[in-house]
Amino acid sequence: MQVLADGAALLELSNADALALAASLTAAPPQGFLDAIPGARTLLVLFDPDRFDLDRLEVAHGPLVRPPPRTHRLRTIYDGPDLPAISAQSGIAIRDLVGLHSQAVHTVAFLGFAPGFAYLLGAPAPFAVPRLQTPRVRVPSGSLAVADGYSGVYPGDTPGGWRLIGRVAERMFDPEASPPALLRPGDQVIFEPAEELPSISALPIPASQGKPVLRVIEPGPSTSIQGGPRYGHSAYGVPAGGAMDLPALAAANALVGNAPDAAGLEFTLIGPEIEALTDLRVGVSGGVRDLRLGERVKIGMLEQGVRGYLAVAGGLVESRPGSALRRVQRADLLRVAAERETRMRRGEPPAAEVPRQPAPQSRRDQLLEVRALAGPQSGSFDEPDRFFSALYTVSPQSDRRGLRLLGPPLQPRRADIAPEGTAPGAVQVPGDGLPIVLGPDRPVTGGYPKIATVISADLPLLAQARPGARIRFRRVDLAEAFRARKGQTST
Repeated sequence: MQVLADGAALLELSNADALALAASLTAAPPQGFLDAIPGARTLLVLFDPDRFDLDRLEVAHGPLVRPPPRTHRLRTIYDGPDLPAISAQSGIAIRDLVGLHSQAVHTVAFLGFAPGFAYLLGAPAPFAVPRLQTPRVRVPSGSLAVADGYSGVYPGDTPGGWRLIGRVAERMFDPEASPPALLRPGDQVIFEPAEELPSISALPIPASQGKPVLRVIEPGPSTSIQGGPRYGHSAYGVPAGGAMDLPALAAANALVGNAPDAAGLEFTLIGPEIEALTDLRVGVSGGVRDLRLGERVKIGMLEQGVRGYLAVAGGLVESRPGSALRRVQRADLLRVAAERETRMRRGEPPAAEVPRQPAPQSRRDQLLEVRALAGPQSGSFDEPDRFFSALYTVSPQSDRRGLRLLGPPLQPRRADIAPEGTAPGAVQVPGDGLPIVLGPDRPVTGGYPKIATVISADLPLLAQARPGARIRFRRVDLAEAFRARKGQTST
């Protein structure tokens, strides 16, 4: 077992044993357990270090009892842009490659990366190709892709580094369904070549819940509803999500008497303009406003940092876990639950304690020192210490999935690893050698080597780092990570 950070541990297990232990922990969660993410040869366990006993992971578990496997036949058009390159590399004609892939029976090993994304075993040898050196910024929903001997279907538009060989027209994930994912471990999939595909209707808009309290007049460039992380859905490939800067969210919630993890508005650089639909109290930028019916408030540009938070007394209603990130739009109605729903009533494990001390706001000209532990694959880099001595700048391409860094590229001895769970703050290095610090909406699993893991106390620093900000990482040990966390959560 390797403890990656204050709240994450990685166990080396077979895929079957990882699935079994994850099912055991989920069925009877011990105190402080948050989530378990099976990978090809590992199990990532996320936990609250103040309440979870790591020795629990050594407890023997029984065999995994799976429901009977199902067979799914997915109509497929094999017209992916990477097929010609795979053909040239393998010396096999495209037509014959299509025959090989469509005649194989593919078995679901586990779900990860994105909501509803299933890792399928059984791809013929010519499809055991490496990931792209630089992931595509956008892979269309329904794309059939291969990498490292796996096949997979992208459930939604998302960045991705697998080789695209075709497309299907099947809904792989529906957050309103139960279960939300089409595939589950053990299922078999057969891809049937087709010349045309049926269209997929748009997901129905879920019924609105709660009482409308605010109308959006102007949303700002990037504003969304975010609360604390919501664990317990990784079995379907759903990340925990949550606010980028949890202490800042907690501080805004404290102003209006909410729980630290109550959902509010997270805005980037420029805040929204909102109109009160009833008398209510809001907290933002360190101050409280008591709004009357019809009163408007406009939040301007942040003087420092990247993200600000607006809390509403009672907490805003969030979309279901796994729903695509939706930015607030003009004329949207923001709602407060009639009775705030607790995690226990939703059947979720209790959240780890939310840090309550806001992080210092960074300036563009400031050099940020960020503490990190060596990552699970740090030994596979030619010069692992280079990461901790180099100076990086924040790329404008950063988002809630990850903070992309510009600087001297790192050279892993191997660009791909067997897919495994990703911890909060994991620093993965794709083929171009430029690190990415994974954020709340990160892929649940990934196949790029990880050179470091940022400690939880310093994640808010990165959440507030503007494009162009300079960052230097400092290696620390687990003891310092725990001390920093305790200092952050003390009130």
